[in-house]
Amino acid sequence: MAHVRLFRHYIHLPFVILGVIDFVILASAFLVAVYFRYFGDFSFFINNFSFVLPSALVFASVNLLVMVALGVHQARLEEGLSGMMLRTILGLITSIPLAGAAYVLANEWLWYISGEGVLSSASVFGFFLLGIGRTLFFALVKEDAFRKEVLVLGAGQRAKQLLEDLRTPFNRKGFKLAGFVPLPDEPVHVAGEHLLKLPHTLQQYVRRHPVREIVVAVDDRRKGLPMEDLLECKMEGVRILEGATFYERESRKVALEMITRGWLVFSDGYTLSSVAGLGKRTIDLVAAGLLFLVSSPLMLLTVIAIKLEDGLRAPVLYSQERVGLNGKVFKVHKFRSMITDAEKDGAVWARKNDTRVTRVGEFIRKVRIDELPQIFNVLNGTMSFVGPRPERPMFVTQLAEKIPFYNERHRVKPGITGWAQLCFAYADNEEDSREKLRYDLYYIKNQSLLLDLLIIIQTVEVVLFKKGSR
Repeated sequence: MAHVRLFRHYIHLPFVILGVIDFVILASAFLVAVYFRYFGDFSFFINNFSFVLPSALVFASVNLLVMVALGVHQARLEEGLSGMMLRTILGLITSIPLAGAAYVLANEWLWYISGEGVLSSASVFGFFLLGIGRTLFFALVKEDAFRKEVLVLGAGQRAKQLLEDLRTPFNRKGFKLAGFVPLPDEPVHVAGEHLLKLPHTLQQYVRRHPVREIVVAVDDRRKGLPMEDLLECKMEGVRILEGATFYERESRKVALEMITRGWLVFSDGYTLSSVAGLGKRTIDLVAAGLLFLVSSPLMLLTVIAIKLEDGLRAPVLYSQERVGLNGKVFKVHKFRSMITDAEKDGAVWARKNDTRVTRVGEFIRKVRIDELPQIFNVLNGTMSFVGPRPERPMFVTQLAEKIPFYNERHRVKPGITGWAQLCFAYADNEEDSREKLRYDLYYIKNQSLLLDLLIIIQTVEVVLFKKGSR
């Protein structure tokens, strides 16, 4: 099994295993630091182990949470082990004051040791032990160890799209393609090197090869499927999946060109219980309140900087109509990052090196400070903390005419941050908006409190490493 599904969200299994290993290593590093600082005698240490263990678990939890926020484990795919370890250093340094604060706040049940150099020693031990542990993990667990062999039934346009969209290393973490099997009389769009010519039936092929899943990606099912053969394969223990479901699982987005209204109706998801809805609103209020408290000095400095650049009479905030829940128009508030008459000739897409952006505006956009006034939209209920980014009414009208299911993104409240912001860069044209909709539909389909918390945590990586900012 290459993926684990937690609260509807697909997580790659090696990341889960590596996270557990990191947690154990970090807790062990803390115990080693405490042992050398306070004990030195093994029997004495074991007798007092129950007093030390809760602190070790808190230390490991805080560090792992910060590493998730910094995208440490995903960095292995794009930046290699060295990039992963550089982010780990940043995470360990950031976690020291956070872990110290946890011990101060919970000193009735945690052993207070943050002032004795144990946290810094544990972080140093943790860095070296994590380096050794990860090196051994990647050496022992080969790239294909968690990948299922997948056979695709179909070689038409849908199958070709699967091949093209999932061929990148990032999207092929969980599977390896055995090949494509064209149906009789089906137009073939997949290159010949990827085609499988079966001498006999699918069942006979899967008996001789380690195929664990068959993905049905046929353009026109009305021409018939080899249902008897597929049933025999299923009885052999092979999982049968629709192309759109497979695509969603592997890429964490929805394939617009492969889905139909019927697929949306019968697929799971797109529901949020009243209890989960209350939990989501609670998260919104808590997150917005905390962000307001933390960012108040920064917002005050931003106001001063805008006034210094553009004059005392220049407006600080920029209010703009956006489309929200159920298509209702509301006003979103942002710090003004453009000149005052930026849209005198009408609304246009944001673009790179936009000459309308001020010097202060360029900076606050890069670090996302311009988005901070949207805290008040969250507090008044017109926005959520997590959700699809709200778009302008005129752009919504244009995009809804050209992109299928575009208005479905208005089934939930728009958000300050969202799944699409984590996974894709800034949208400044129709094709980018189409791609972002794939991620937005994935979020709407699989929304849960866990996914919201994950997005909030990983937004830290977006801000620190400027992913998607323009």
